[in-house]
Amino acid sequence: MKHDAGSNETRANIRHWHPMAAPRAAEQAAPLVFERAEGVYIYDTGGRRYLDSQGGLWCVNVGHGRKEVKQAINAQLERLPYYTTFGDTSNLPVIELAERLIRMLAPEDMQRAFFGSGGSDANETAMKLARQYWKLSGEAQRTKFISLKQGYHGVHFGGTSIGGQMYLRSMYEPVLPGCFQVDTPWLYRNPYTEDAEELGQVCANLLEREIVHQGPHTVAAFIAEPVQGAGGVIVPPDNYWPLVREVCDKYGVLLIADEVVTGFGRSGSMFGCRGWGVKPDMMCLAKGINSGYIPLGATVVNERVRKAWDSDHPLAAILHGYTYSGHPVACAAANAALQIVEDEDLPANAAKVGAYCVEKLQNELGDYDVVGDIRGKGLMIAIELVTDKAAKESFTPDDPYLHTLQELTRKEGLVIRNLGSSLIISPPLVFTEEHVDEMTGMLARAFDNAAAVRN
Repeated sequence: MKHDAGSNETRANIRHWHPMAAPRAAEQAAPLVFERAEGVYIYDTGGRRYLDSQGGLWCVNVGHGRKEVKQAINAQLERLPYYTTFGDTSNLPVIELAERLIRMLAPEDMQRAFFGSGGSDANETAMKLARQYWKLSGEAQRTKFISLKQGYHGVHFGGTSIGGQMYLRSMYEPVLPGCFQVDTPWLYRNPYTEDAEELGQVCANLLEREIVHQGPHTVAAFIAEPVQGAGGVIVPPDNYWPLVREVCDKYGVLLIADEVVTGFGRSGSMFGCRGWGVKPDMMCLAKGINSGYIPLGATVVNERVRKAWDSDHPLAAILHGYTYSGHPVACAAANAALQIVEDEDLPANAAKVGAYCVEKLQNELGDYDVVGDIRGKGLMIAIELVTDKAAKESFTPDDPYLHTLQELTRKEGLVIRNLGSSLIISPPLVFTEEHVDEMTGMLARAFDNAAAVRN
């Protein structure tokens, strides 16, 4: 039965609670209801086309509607729609995907993959494996986690506890004990220095001080995103991650890279940490693993971690997993999507188009009085909005300007993510310079039309 756009907008909020939204506010809004998508464009139920500058939610790396991925999904549905991978059963797509990931991650010496249904699962798995690793290694007192302020690691209780955005934690506290945050190397907003290299050293020193303060013998792992995504696309100085690796090595602390957003090309290299030549001990993957076509995530571990499970230790069983771990359809989609990522060298395209995009935005939008900072790496880009450039004063969440700007971008035919005082740009990695030009023109018109709200 086909419904018109108005009835779909009404129905959208009656029985469905939206993620990351206040139900009462959502019920009073008229949501965009999308019906189909192709390439870098999505279409609402009225047939109107929008440029997807947020890539679904950081994830549609290969673009919408790729026939290769759809064919892989359909073929797998015909063969084996689902079966568990618990215990001693498996399926061909998950075997192929595990082999593919380990091949792709050979520079990082990753050796084993564990699958779940998304990024939150991947981070939860990493936390549990980290604690189990230390029990198997004879250091059961290593249970603490250190992470970064502004960090985001999913919405399970583990991820919420190590997350550094307090507004995402307050309604669910108390969170798990033993989780601590240190300052983020945020060049635009930090109390230490305006010099990038000095900031990288300062923040690495803060991590070391926290490890020493907690007692190195009690710290299981440090976990961070190579480039912070939901925190506002915070790109660390080039020396930061190499220094972090040195600090973790000095005290034997595991280094976990949350590559849920950065993995598979978004930051301009195949993996975020690889862009700085750093080898983590664990990596958390999702989103781009199959471009969001079917929910899927993975946690991979290196040889150091893997070896802890070589013994017959009574705690060696991995008593963790999900009904959909290694789902054959999701893994088939991943194998097809990752083949596209490699064949079309989408990391290189993200680096090239991302650099063009940052420069274009700075040239076209940098002089607007509400634009405080434009930053990014690859196709992870943020336009940070301020009420006062000199003071770097952020908009309050309830400022009508932010809502007006979002509505005006949609009227232009652009879907862009408002995240606090920032506009987040994370389009499919098949984005071209022509798409950047189209997007920038839409944004400029939206900024011009929104100016009246502040005057």
